[in-house]
Amino acid sequence: MQFYSLGNPEYKTSFRQAVITGIAPDRSLFFPEYIPVFPKGFFETISEKDTIEIAFEGIKDFVGDEIPKEKLKAILEQVLDFDFPLVSIEEKVSTLELFHGPTMAFKDVGARFMANCLGYFSEGERQEVTVLVATSGDTGGAVANGFLGVEGVNVVILYPSGKVSEIQEKQLTTLGQNITALEVTGTFDDCQHMVKTAFLDTTITQKRKLTSANSINVARWLPQMFYYLIACQKFQGNLEDIVFSIPSGNFGNICAGMVAQRMGMPVKHFIAATNVNDVVPRFMKNNNYEPKPSIATISNAMDVGDPSNFVRIQKLYQNDFELLSEHLSSYSFTDEVTRKAMKHLYTNENYIADPHGAVGYLGIQSFREKHPEKHGIFLETAHPVKFLDVVQDTLNIEPEVPKQIANILHKPKHAIPVSNYEGLKAFLMEN
Repeated sequence: MQFYSLGNPEYKTSFRQAVITGIAPDRSLFFPEYIPVFPKGFFETISEKDTIEIAFEGIKDFVGDEIPKEKLKAILEQVLDFDFPLVSIEEKVSTLELFHGPTMAFKDVGARFMANCLGYFSEGERQEVTVLVATSGDTGGAVANGFLGVEGVNVVILYPSGKVSEIQEKQLTTLGQNITALEVTGTFDDCQHMVKTAFLDTTITQKRKLTSANSINVARWLPQMFYYLIACQKFQGNLEDIVFSIPSGNFGNICAGMVAQRMGMPVKHFIAATNVNDVVPRFMKNNNYEPKPSIATISNAMDVGDPSNFVRIQKLYQNDFELLSEHLSSYSFTDEVTRKAMKHLYTNENYIADPHGAVGYLGIQSFREKHPEKHGIFLETAHPVKFLDVVQDTLNIEPEVPKQIANILHKPKHAIPVSNYEGLKAFLMEN
């Protein structure tokens, strides 16, 4: 399979090169030349299948012969070595917990998959690869953990100062080795713009081989389809009854689920649940896409004012607004409403949700007002402890801190302050 630039369909490249370069030369995202289809009867027997078998069937056509089949299966065994529980919350509402990996966030899967792919592609290469990535929260920790110690790969992570949680910051600033954190004066959108600018700066790319580990990279984006396939594997009922609600920031996660749908997954509808950064909810109302500066919220990983992956979602549905509307609903929620949902889940269902999961739950509640027959599954994308201050303040409890989080809390932070693009460029040129 080849991947083409959404800005210039004439530009095509392999999965390997799409992973290594991260973004097309024209600054556009890569998109697969076709969407493969699952074998006939795949979903009728999905509950009987092994998780690795399911994931392999989902990803193999996108990877093609760039990675040998046995090596690809071995990578998947490393990536999917933790559980993804489907937890019943209330009648016709469940959550798929995606936070049981090493950094306790859903991005562990994509980050580990990309790290393994890039590690494989880098074997025998003379020039080191620099992974340049912007994070609004969990991406940084997941990428840092996934690439830690990978030979031939250096990682540079940009994060907005004061706009990630303390634990998120610790996860990307305490590892050392081949991981460097840059603390940026500004927002996530500023960080993301700086990263995209660096990819087009020939004075940098002539000196460093750059790639990105945001969900703009196909190896970060596509494996997120595994979540939806695993939910189908675990669900006891008619798969057509499912509607997924996804806390959405950069829209890579929900886009991967929509790829699975196009491949034949029987789920008909998705909900993009956002905080007050409501570019997509507004678009779904008026068919007018207007990016705006991001606003800081308690669900900070979704503080994105111009979600990169939405262009991929539009492409999946042929840029047809009416067709997209048949498969996507989108709602936005304030911090106040999010806190009320967290309190409701804790008080009535004895479930501690992080603020992002709570937004996903609210998306289901809104959708089921008109579609009560649907079984809503919201994605719980991070362990509540990763947003400890918000959980403590909202629920007045002291949740137990898992070992992998407790181990980093007292480690010293190491981050290099950067105030603008010139600061990033200077770092990349001098180090």
